[in-house]
Amino acid sequence: MSEVRGEAETFYDQVGGHATFETLVRVFYEGVASDPELRALYPEEDLGPAERRLRMFLEQYWGGPTTYSQERGHPRLRMRHVPYAVTPDMRDRWLLHMLAAVDTLDLDPAHDLALRDYLERAAYMLVNTPG
Repeated sequence: MSEVRGEAETFYDQVGGHATFETLVRVFYEGVASDPELRALYPEEDLGPAERRLRMFLEQYWGGPTTYSQERGHPRLRMRHVPYAVTPDMRDRWLLHMLAAVDTLDLDPAHDLALRDYLERAAYMLVNTPG
């Protein structure tokens, strides 16, 4: 790993930083907007705030800025999703759009695999309602 600012370069840095995560999340939410059943899980009329929160979360998770925690506290991912019925169908829809967004990033194979693995594990972990 190379050095960035005197520290080991993070996954976030290695994949292109903010621009990469901005693209990932923008393309994902374009998919959400086109999926009426998945879109119904997002209570806000404008997906912009959800898009920003997800981008900040992913950036922080992968070693980027800690803006998410500074603004929102500990991620508490499962707790934040309790109010929403995350069924296996919703998980699969979420993954469909998220993995399609990953496809647009042109990451090297190791980074692509790591990102997909995390997203799939997180999606399965967040299911809180049987089908």
